Amino acid sequence: MKPIRLMRGFLTVGFWTLMSRVLGFVREVLILAYIGPGPVMDAFVAAFRLPNMFRRFFAEGAFNAAFVPMFSKKYEGDEDAQKFARDAFNGLAFVVLILTGLAMVFMPALVWATAEGFAGDERFDLTVGYGRIVFPYILFMSLAALFSGVLNATGRFAAAAAAPVLLNIFVIAAMVAGARMGGAVIDWLLWAIPVAGVAQLVLVWQATTRAGISIVPGRPRWTPDMKHMIVVAVPAALASGVLQINLLVGQLVASNTPNALSWLYAADRLYQLPLGVVGIAVGIVLLPSLSRHLKSGDAAASRASLSRAGEVSLALTLPAAVALMVIPLPLVSVLYERGQTTSDDSAAIAVAVSIYGLGLPAFVMQKVLQPLFFAREDTRTPFRYATVAMVVNAILAVGLSYVIGWIAAAIAATGAAWVQTALLWRGTRPMGDIARFDDRFRDRLWRIVLASALMGAVLWGATLVLSPFLGMAGWRYLALTALIAVGIFSYFAIAQMIGALQLSDFRRALRRGD
Repeated sequence: MKPIRLMRGFLTVGFWTLMSRVLGFVREVLILAYIGPGPVMDAFVAAFRLPNMFRRFFAEGAFNAAFVPMFSKKYEGDEDAQKFARDAFNGLAFVVLILTGLAMVFMPALVWATAEGFAGDERFDLTVGYGRIVFPYILFMSLAALFSGVLNATGRFAAAAAAPVLLNIFVIAAMVAGARMGGAVIDWLLWAIPVAGVAQLVLVWQATTRAGISIVPGRPRWTPDMKHMIVVAVPAALASGVLQINLLVGQLVASNTPNALSWLYAADRLYQLPLGVVGIAVGIVLLPSLSRHLKSGDAAASRASLSRAGEVSLALTLPAAVALMVIPLPLVSVLYERGQTTSDDSAAIAVAVSIYGLGLPAFVMQKVLQPLFFAREDTRTPFRYATVAMVVNAILAVGLSYVIGWIAAAIAATGAAWVQTALLWRGTRPMGDIARFDDRFRDRLWRIVLASALMGAVLWGATLVLSPFLGMAGWRYLALTALIAVGIFSYFAIAQMIGALQLSDFRRALRRGD
């Protein structure tokens, strides 16, 4: 049986996620350049959010929270995990096919419910049309998420982590082709999305077959395992639904301000880079690792996995959060300001980036703490915490919108994230020492905070020096590269000196195969 190597798995997932997010940046730069903030981009953002919202609800959220721990434990105990995966595949495919058909029919109602501010202007009809093109993406991605869960549970992370790269490759190629051929770039962009979904599904399906697990379509079967999975999945589905409601509240608030949805979308993509590379990578590797350790009764290994995941997450996330708060405008203006995107757009996006940066550590720590519950097949407790966070999000988003407008959506998301993280942390207390960070984590935490703060001061000073070049067309890319290099070098140098992060730990872990 292939063991799960935590550090190697994290680096594998982190590398491919980084590739995906870098290409995602290229994708967003092209969208902003070719289309730009306005009715068409607002409509695209609202339409593309629909399949992504339901995908997180059914696949990456509820389904995987229930499926991965159950599959991992069956795989660890040689309890016919392949049969369980086949039944889960057929059940998921049946449900998502029905959902896709209903969504295609009732798309106008979906758009009204998720972007009510579009009603009465051209954005509404555009979103309905765009939504019917991109919504089938959910079918391919939900099934791909199942295969990815199987691969991750068996300690094979590369193919599942690489699959999202295909979406960005297809979309970038389509937009460039559309622009060169003189067609409507938005049409090329829309049709590339379901095609990329098919490619992603094929990639992980083939990788699962090569791993020796054969999953083929068949008639859905109602078995005791499926019943148990549904019982576990329903609270997770409700929790995912709460998270999506948070997003929808923000979208409803922003939809009343022209271009605001585009600004928030661009800001979201920027802070999603560290969140994806660190938080999501750690969560993907940690859940099957904890599940298998709990199955084997190895409490010490569980605590070590949790502590190292938390340590690495904060060591890489806190400096990224500080950078997003200290230099948001240089990042946004250089990366996004071209074509249809103006300096006013950059200023608005930068404000949202700095607010999201403040919440980044909370978003990442959720990915570290939630597997403690999911590995025990406890999805009810995270649901209760998510519900509290939803109420906080709604109160802040709606209440503040009357005072500060569209930016209330970003403030609400950050505030709710910190509330949910605090609740998750408090909820781990009854689990005992297995859910406690070890002495090494506690010793390094304050050092990581100090190194990040000092890096922020260095970045601020470097920005003053480089600011004339950041505004010059021929120099701004080089100036931003220099600014980022200064931040990275200063953080790792300070972290190494004060013991916040020891690069030798990574080398030893990789040599041991951890």
